[in-house]
Amino acid sequence: MYSQDLYQIIEPVKINTLKRLNKSKKWQYGYNKEHDLVVISKTGEIGDIYEIQNLKIALPKAPKNIHRFKSDKFEVVEQPKALQRIKTIFDWKEYPNDFKNQYIDYIEEEFKRRDEGFWYYNKGTPTYITGTHYMYLQWSKIDVGHPDFREANRLFYMFWEACKADKRCYGMCYLKNRRSGFSFMASGELVNMATLASDSRFGILSKTGPDAKKMFTDKVVPISVNYPFFFKPIQDGMDRPKTELAYRVPASKLTRRNIQASDRPEELQGLDTTIDWKNTGDNSYDGEKLKILAHDESGKWERPDNILNNWRVTKTCLRLGSRIIGKCMMGSTCNALDKGGGNFKKLYNDSDVTKRNRNGRWPA
Repeated sequence: MYSQDLYQIIEPVKINTLKRLNKSKKWQYGYNKEHDLVVISKTGEIGDIYEIQNLKIALPKAPKNIHRFKSDKFEVVEQPKALQRIKTIFDWKEYPNDFKNQYIDYIEEEFKRRDEGFWYYNKGTPTYITGTHYMYLQWSKIDVGHPDFREANRLFYMFWEACKADKRCYGMCYLKNRRSGFSFMASGELVNMATLASDSRFGILSKTGPDAKKMFTDKVVPISVNYPFFFKPIQDGMDRPKTELAYRVPASKLTRRNIQASDRPEELQGLDTTIDWKNTGDNSYDGEKLKILAHDESGKWERPDNILNNWRVTKTCLRLGSRIIGKCMMGSTCNALDKGGGNFKKLYNDSDVTKRNRNGRWPA
């Protein structure tokens, strides 16, 4: 019977070489030119090597102790009730050290899973999900509550992690099916990365300006609002903004009283990072520097808007000189060829990883 696999496990590295480099923890996160693969492990060790869409991706080596849920599948673990009452880092600081010490290990483990990913048993099979996927499943609130685990999404996040690790590429171009959850996944990644990055800007584009705004207000903002306090940086402005989500210290008004005060207040440090959206147009974000651009419904740009013209502009927002400093997560279903689908098809085909030039980059 014919079956179509989304990936295959390959062995492009000799076993002895793999074991030797694992022993010394020499595998570095990023593109490995010698073996022509992208390492998404942050532990210095690799295990299985997946080939997804002709891209070789080296996963972390499975640890000795793998988490097992009672249901033998992924479960959302509720935050301890005592921590649910804490809304900000300022509230946390008010608690005594004895209380804090009870939960330090729990919080540090969550940060570790966010950074390195998470291993667990899925129906008896050791299964790895990336840190971004873990944040989406465990901490991202969507329209139905918490997202379900889907194998297709696991592979999506592996490929996306490889795109982030590979300094040769601008990101990913994803042809999706309807109701795949891409908009929520992209929104979750914006919040996840924005709450880690400093002095950065994150952007949203969609097939129309109102669609980009809706993605921001209905997806990005609720995910940010529902993050636990230990992942949530200082925020300026409203809790539920309409145009910009700013992770920075609110400006304070200078008055005669605080100017003359002899005691200096505690200096607060913010990330100075923002997430915003733009109206649809060929020159959207022209001249800006972006850490991540979420490009939703890119296959539905109808005249006079043109996704090819827009991409020529927006990809310059992701580089500094010849160095790529940002990534684009682009995904869409596809309109008819004469209604924007044709341009998206060209962009998608030009993103084929087998079409690299001498610089290791692709036509797109």
